[in-house]
Amino acid sequence: MDRRWTLAIIGLILILAGGVLAWLTQTSGGIQIRDVRFPGANGITMRPLLYVPANATAQRAAPGILAVRGYINSRETQDGFAIEFARRGYVVLALDQTGHGYSDGPAFANGFGGPDGLAYLRSLAFVDKDNIGLEGHSMGGWTVLAAATAMPNDYKSMVLEGSSTGKPFAAEGTSWPRNVALVFAQFEEFPELMWGVEHARDVTQSPKLWALFGTQGPVEPGKEYGDPAQGTARVLYTPAITHPAEHMSHEAIGYSLDCFARTLKGGTPRPSDDQIWLQKELGTLIALAGFVVLLLGVFDGLLEAPFFSHLRQPTIADGSQPPQTAAQTSRGGRWVTALLLSAFIPAPAFALGGTFVPASRFLPQGITNQILVWAIINGLTALALMPFAPKRARRSGIIGPSILIALVTVAVGYVALWLSDLAFKIDFRFWIVALKLMSAKQFLIFLIYLLPFTVFFVIALHVLHRNFSSLGASRGALYLTNILALTLGFIVLVGAQYLTMWLSGKLFNPIPDPGFVPLSTIVAIQFVPLLAICAVIATFTWRRTGSSLPGALICGLFVTWYVVAGTATQAAF
Repeated sequence: MDRRWTLAIIGLILILAGGVLAWLTQTSGGIQIRDVRFPGANGITMRPLLYVPANATAQRAAPGILAVRGYINSRETQDGFAIEFARRGYVVLALDQTGHGYSDGPAFANGFGGPDGLAYLRSLAFVDKDNIGLEGHSMGGWTVLAAATAMPNDYKSMVLEGSSTGKPFAAEGTSWPRNVALVFAQFEEFPELMWGVEHARDVTQSPKLWALFGTQGPVEPGKEYGDPAQGTARVLYTPAITHPAEHMSHEAIGYSLDCFARTLKGGTPRPSDDQIWLQKELGTLIALAGFVVLLLGVFDGLLEAPFFSHLRQPTIADGSQPPQTAAQTSRGGRWVTALLLSAFIPAPAFALGGTFVPASRFLPQGITNQILVWAIINGLTALALMPFAPKRARRSGIIGPSILIALVTVAVGYVALWLSDLAFKIDFRFWIVALKLMSAKQFLIFLIYLLPFTVFFVIALHVLHRNFSSLGASRGALYLTNILALTLGFIVLVGAQYLTMWLSGKLFNPIPDPGFVPLSTIVAIQFVPLLAICAVIATFTWRRTGSSLPGALICGLFVTWYVVAGTATQAAF
């Protein structure tokens, strides 16, 4: 009994260790992190994080920064920026846009929530209203531009990270907005959408950028144009990174720090290369790994309970598995064909899925709908492969116990995340891969998508194990095969896209929309680790039970939770 709970204990230790590391990093120097809420326009409630440095008091107000991450991300995505701003004495309001995270929807409403965020920041007694900066990544840039449009005299400077003035979501840049630093990476995925150029490295040639910088020719990176005292200062930085990498870039964060050090008064002097935020990312990564280990350990421990004993892998007198359960999987041409079909057919469907099912009242999340289309096509592919898969003995009487053990296992993981948020103010994440608690509305949305995603995993993992899993195979080979079966298509899709960008300077985009395929490519990055986690869970639970059902149910709950809590709600719900 004690041995069976060892993994669960290890998982808890990892979560605790990661949480402590993250907490110590993000509260360095006496920074307080507050989960606040305030009413925005049209009855929409906003839910940002507020970082308050020790120097900020009502008697001695500190400069403030409104910091906003991009589309289908959450307020913690730019923790690196928020931590480093706060370490330099700035009060930071890390905003969830409307329809994102815990802010009410729908997405895109009320100028993405930017004007409300700036108004709230200015209302705080410990914020110096004469020294406020704006920082936004991608759609977060359009959010702070909306704030600058609504309140043109209520900020001093802004940093746009991988964003733009002008269409599709902002006013054209001229002498407005005030004092702008633009960080636009050399391998940006959205150059055409944002600056009207085919290749990101050619952004200096953009007439739209020339208008913002007040020039009639190419903009020189690193050179300051205009006059900060007049609010017309402009500077362009072009680090050799990608759009999502700007969240995790010492260089990009450093440029923001330099900009606000020059334009805002009252901050704490500190070199821009003095950055500790990566420790927080490592802490939440350790906690995320601990969460996965905790799920495995809880499942393993619960199998010892009498109610779940029927789920355990059957054995015979000498302790081995029955021959019909341990049937070997053929490694011939059929095995290779099944692996290739399992891996490669669904990934292209993912890239195009969002064009078929737009957000609606009954399916309110556009990106989740895209993933749903992928799951349907993937499930149909698995069904088509089922007649060709090796036959295995059926288990009876396991549906009820499988449902219950999956619910309890995931519930324990959810409680662990809730306690981590309560104690350390963290989610489980690394970079753009993030597992968050659900709001009440998100839980209702979770119930909408749970059944189709769970059905997909029941079908897909049943076929996966029939094709590739064998109790006679080595443990390492079994885990690796199943991980590749679920992730290889996405690895190739993402790898091919970024190889194309490296060689040609842009992603391969076969459709006219300049934003959809780049966005889908970035979303697909998350599915490599996400499906790898599912493969580990599925393989572990199959080895313990000889059935694909418990692991499929756990994966259905986990992935639906992950997706719904981590994306935007575009339709009113």
